[in-house]
Amino acid sequence: MNFDIQSSEFPITAPLAEYTGRRLRFVLTRHSDRIQRVVVRIGDENGPRGGFDKFCRIQVYLCDAPVAAIKDIGPDLYAVINRAADRVGRAVVKHLDRSRTGGWHGRGSAGVSPSDKPDAASRPAHFE
Repeated sequence: MNFDIQSSEFPITAPLAEYTGRRLRFVLTRHSDRIQRVVVRIGDENGPRGGFDKFCRIQVYLCDAPVAAIKDIGPDLYAVINRAADRVGRAVVKHLDRSRTGGWHGRGSAGVSPSDKPDAASRPAHFE
């Protein structure tokens, strides 16, 4: 996986970049063969004024599905990165499941159209 970690308003320290990469590898390794690149943007929206404004925006570019993008905001940057990584991991799974089952093309979540589903008369009697 190719990580592109950027920051605004402050420099990225080595421990911060290492932590971010480690968290993302942990949640995305299972699907690494379907991921082209990951763009992470970390920053402080209010600058030196402080407050509840540290953010982490993660975009995961997938091979055969739409981009999974998450943004999280909070006072503690490490906690924000942790939450955003967990959320983007779930979003990637959802995007890949939808692309695999045809969910992006107006079909049901299982990829079965209503005409493909068996009706009650075709089911065996012991299941009723």
